[in-house]
Amino acid sequence: MTARIYQPARNAMQSGQAKTKNWILEYAPEEPRAVDPLMGWTSSGDMDSQIKLTFESKDAAIAYAQSKGIAFSVQEPKPRKHNVRAGGYGENFATNRRGVWTH
Repeated sequence: MTARIYQPARNAMQSGQAKTKNWILEYAPEEPRAVDPLMGWTSSGDMDSQIKLTFESKDAAIAYAQSKGIAFSVQEPKPRKHNVRAGGYGENFATNRRGVWTH
């Protein structure tokens, strides 16, 4: 039973950074998911894949995994490149624009 420790990425539909500060420990699936032929639902007999633990820091997640004897791998987050424009949002409505701007 191995676990993955990672910091979640931001939601692609939002520009904010909510729910991306904590670290998550979740177990890797031990058996593949199967589709029920009658209902079409996806199911699995692996109950550990439903567990998702949240920690304040990476060190706390690693300490928990080591204290419980869980094999783990740590995935470091990719740093976000900030897109800061000089004019910002107000540049969309500038009155001193030199070129023609239309939709």
